[in-house]
Amino acid sequence: MPEAPRRPRVRVGVLWALAAGVLAAAVIGAWQPWQRPTPAAEVAGGAGLANAGTDASAPAALTIPPDATVLVFGDSWTYGSAASDPTLGYAYELGRVTGWTTVVDGVRGSGYLRPGIDGPSFGERIAALDSALDPDVIIVQGSINDRLLVAKNDYAGAVNAAWDALSATYPDASIVVLGPAPHVLPVESGTALIDSELSRLAAERGWWYISPIDDMWIVASNYFDVIDTGVGRNHPSTAGHAYLAERLAQALAERMAVVEAVAETPAPTDG
Repeated sequence: MPEAPRRPRVRVGVLWALAAGVLAAAVIGAWQPWQRPTPAAEVAGGAGLANAGTDASAPAALTIPPDATVLVFGDSWTYGSAASDPTLGYAYELGRVTGWTTVVDGVRGSGYLRPGIDGPSFGERIAALDSALDPDVIIVQGSINDRLLVAKNDYAGAVNAAWDALSATYPDASIVVLGPAPHVLPVESGTALIDSELSRLAAERGWWYISPIDDMWIVASNYFDVIDTGVGRNHPSTAGHAYLAERLAQALAERMAVVEAVAETPAPTDG
């Protein structure tokens, strides 16, 4: 008897959220301030940005075991800023939603080009990671912190150098890139440019890319439910972090399901 396909360990509520999200997208209609604007630097050929149109390989199969160790690496959103306790941030909540062990490495203010409040830039932080960790999956989040620098610097070079170091440190890990989520609406052009560049660079490596902007995680109808615009200074609230964890778990489950569905499709026969 063939083995039954394994289901990702994600709560049923996450899958209901997917259906609700599709319905909401149809109802909200034409006014979509969260949509990616055309970045000015893209139109002008922005300094330091490589040309688009590079052939990309398909993402490698994403398999996450039920007892996975997942390294979540990123900025203040990964740190858990604006949650009532940082350990209620989305990266920690992801472990509670899925049953995985999450190892959280978030530094406030950090980006590929910009050093943070509590530590250096992404590349320097990656160089200092413990090579003995051996995670099954790495989620690299953000960062909007580069949005004022991306158009005037070699952003692609900084990203590729950081990713080269990450894949060399953990050659057996599956790497998923989680793009920046909008902290304000409409989405700023620098944030949109980061999202576009990270998507392109991930595709060139055959890595999975998740775009909270394109997938409409934060839109006009839920913005104030997700983002604390007061003392949180445009970071997710405690409830917002829980919501982001659900959306991330859902996105990962979808990509696992796609791979499994392809693997189970019978090969065509001649004649």
